[in-house]
Amino acid sequence: MDKVVASASEAVADVPDGASLTVGGFGLSGVPEALIQALYDAGVTGLDVFSNNCGALESGLAVLLTAGRIARVTGSYIGGNKEFARQYLGGEIELELIPQGTLAERLRAGGCGIPAFYTPAGVGTLVADGGLPWRYGADGGVVVASPPKEVREFDGDEYVLERGITTDFALVRAAKGDRHGNLVFNKSARNFNPLAAMAGRVTIAEVEELVEPGGIEPDQVHLPGIFVQRVVALTAEQAVDKKIENLTVSTREDREVRS
Repeated sequence: MDKVVASASEAVADVPDGASLTVGGFGLSGVPEALIQALYDAGVTGLDVFSNNCGALESGLAVLLTAGRIARVTGSYIGGNKEFARQYLGGEIELELIPQGTLAERLRAGGCGIPAFYTPAGVGTLVADGGLPWRYGADGGVVVASPPKEVREFDGDEYVLERGITTDFALVRAAKGDRHGNLVFNKSARNFNPLAAMAGRVTIAEVEELVEPGGIEPDQVHLPGIFVQRVVALTAEQAVDKKIENLTVSTREDREVRS
C-alpha cells in the first residue's frame, strides 16, 4: 500500500516515447512542475498530451513543448503561449481544441469507466459538425481536420456525442497526500487535477506535504488513493516555488477610492 517513490525521475522512468499523458493544472496553478521536469530530463518525446493548456511563462508543459517533445495536444486554451500558437499554426504540432467543460467531463467519464456521453456544448458549431483544424501544413493549409460527431435529439434538443478520455499516465500536483495516495488540493490549485488523475491508467502525484496514513481526515480527501499509483514528496524548496502569471498591485489612491 505504500505508494511513495523516492524521486520524480524514478516515478516517470517507465514513461515511453509516444505515451499518452493527462496533466493537471490551470495556467500556473496546481501544475506538476517536478514531474514534468523529470520527463524533460529523461528525454521522453512524441507525447500525446491531454491538458487544459500547454504551460505558461516557459514553465509547466511549456518546458516539453519548447523542446519539441509534444506531438499532439487535446486541450481547451492556447492563451498567451506564443510558442504553442507558433507550433500549431506552423504545422509542427497537432491540436484538438475542445470546450473546457467538455474536456473536464471527458476526463471524468474516462476515469469512471464511461465510454461516451451526450452534451449540448458545441452543437451547431464545428465542434459537432467537424472541420476544426487539427493540423496545419507548412503552407498554412489544413492537413488534418476534425471529423463530424454523432448528434442525437433528446426531448426536442440536440446533443453531441463525446468520448471519455483515458491515458497511459497522468501527472498531478496536490497540497497534501499520504502514503496510500489519498490527496488534498488547495483551493484553485484543485482545478483539473482530480479529473486528470482519474483518467490515467498510471497516475503519479507530486505532493507538497507527505503525511502518514490517517493523517488526512476521510472527509477532507478530495481524491481517494485508488486513483493514484505513485506519490512523490516534494522538497521544501520545490513546494514553495510557485510562479505568478499576472501580478497586480494596488496604489494608495486605489485603496483610498475603495475605502
